[in-house]
Amino acid sequence: MKKMRNRGQVTIFIIIAIVLVALVVLFFIFKGKILPGDLDSDLSKVHNTFLACLEGDLETGVYLLESQGGRIYLPEFEAGSDYMPFSSQLNFLGNYVPYWYYISGNGISKEQVPSKEEMQKDLGKFIEEKARTCVFNSYYEDGYEIRMGSPKAEITIEDNKVFLNLNMDFDISKGEKSSSVKNHEIVLESELGNLYDSALKVYNEEQKTLFLENYSIDALRMYAPVDGVELTCSPKVWEANEVFNELHDAIEANILTLKNKGDEADYFALNLPIKEDVRFLTSQNWPYSFEVSPSEENFLIAEPIGNQAGMGVLGFCYVTYHFVYSMKYPVLVQVISGEEIFQFPVAVVVLGNVPREPLNGSAIGAQFSEFCDNKNTLASVTLYDSDMRKIDGNISYECFGTSCTIGETDGGAIYEKFPQCVNGYIIANANGYKEEKIMQSITTSGNSISIFLDRIYEKNINLKLDGKNYAGQATITFVSDDYSKTIFYPSQKKIELSEGEYEVQVSIYKNASIDFAGGVSEQCIDVPKGGIGALLGLTEEQCFDIEYPAELISSALAGGGIQVYDFSEYSLRNSNTIDINAKSLPNPDSFEQLQENYILFENNKLEINLI
Repeated sequence: MKKMRNRGQVTIFIIIAIVLVALVVLFFIFKGKILPGDLDSDLSKVHNTFLACLEGDLETGVYLLESQGGRIYLPEFEAGSDYMPFSSQLNFLGNYVPYWYYISGNGISKEQVPSKEEMQKDLGKFIEEKARTCVFNSYYEDGYEIRMGSPKAEITIEDNKVFLNLNMDFDISKGEKSSSVKNHEIVLESELGNLYDSALKVYNEEQKTLFLENYSIDALRMYAPVDGVELTCSPKVWEANEVFNELHDAIEANILTLKNKGDEADYFALNLPIKEDVRFLTSQNWPYSFEVSPSEENFLIAEPIGNQAGMGVLGFCYVTYHFVYSMKYPVLVQVISGEEIFQFPVAVVVLGNVPREPLNGSAIGAQFSEFCDNKNTLASVTLYDSDMRKIDGNISYECFGTSCTIGETDGGAIYEKFPQCVNGYIIANANGYKEEKIMQSITTSGNSISIFLDRIYEKNINLKLDGKNYAGQATITFVSDDYSKTIFYPSQKKIELSEGEYEVQVSIYKNASIDFAGGVSEQCIDVPKGGIGALLGLTEEQCFDIEYPAELISSALAGGGIQVYDFSEYSLRNSNTIDINAKSLPNPDSFEQLQENYILFENNKLEINLI
């Protein structure tokens, strides 16, 4: 028995030894897969190139978030009206930036402030779309084989860093060497998180105090006839357009002069609860609306009192007037840290000489409600393409800003329970087709809805300047009623379009050297007098010195234009390239020429051909 026990112990040790040897052998065989950090130098440079590409895409995505109000994929476009000139997006130098606050064409106040979670989701989707587009042509020529799996990106935005964790099989081989890397991590130094938090504080301060509206009212009372009494026996007449032009000039100057920090006596110092610099921009070239009453055609008229029959006892004549104004215009807020700028627009609204009503609460982004938990009404949805063929896609239902996932169609159709809603929206998405959103009330079972989706076609873009191929920098934007897309040429030369009428805008930028000298100007306003004078409504003039810093512009608008073009499905289906010819503008060498270029830009027409 003792010998048998010894023999059994020896057997166990032999088995353990064999397992250890096998593990060592497997380790060296699959070393590349287990320890991707120990890649062979020939293979690691391929992965390093991929990481550099990812970092570039991450930087681009962060730039888009900062320049488009925290969004990469713009929400549905909503046009304005004569009553309210704001659309849901502000066209800033050819790029569309969603308003954080605006009033719709039918007078409804709307917010579209993204949450940080939504920003992370947008950036993750952007990276997933870009991850497999990195260029490895030189490695392919050297005999490398590179295979990439399906990407899944996780984004974390912190105060001064953006973290990317991309889960995607990345297989590299050359000859007998091979390895596979699954996890790819990038840490980008960026102030995106801090800038977003500060932008949210600025926005909430505006919604709480309406400081932009109050500055507008100050300008209104300084530069336009509002209330007054004058000793005169002749009518007082103002030409409305002249009043509006002077008022708009004053508002634009005042808004541009606002700043974050300054002495308490500094009229233009806001002293907002943030550390970054803030810049406020508005322009007479942006949509705006000024109205005044009473008025007769284009004139404001105040008739004198005291020269009528029977009023000679007064011994003098006087004119009294009271005009009521409504002003609506956009302001673009830019929060700045170093070279990074986070910007978002808001609508400034003054109605009847007073600010609009402030919104209650603070913006924190859209929140989930219990609406989606109450799916109790059966309805069927069928998806078709333009040729009446059934297609499969995803269906969701939106009501009062909350979107609920319904499910995927099978054979082009789905019969599923929906939550009840009056004037809700069914949203259909299918791979290769443009999203479709239709209003549909779901109140009783038995609804049967057919939705037609427009196919998306990817087209090459060939840009010309004055008839010659152009390879410099440009932004090209396509905008329709329900879709907008911007590409940065020449790094992006493809665009996805569906059938429809688009306004095509091309902005071409060239090197410039425009030096704005700094200076000081004086601006005066009427402020209430102290003591008993304030009770009597008396005012006194108070003046401020405004410093304008020197600035050098190194890149400026030097070409482009606008053209409305109807892209039919037939033309998109039977073409490969959208050929765009733009006209050049004078190379700007002064501030006046730069202003003139923006005026000329609006009148330049593009030549567009599908080939």
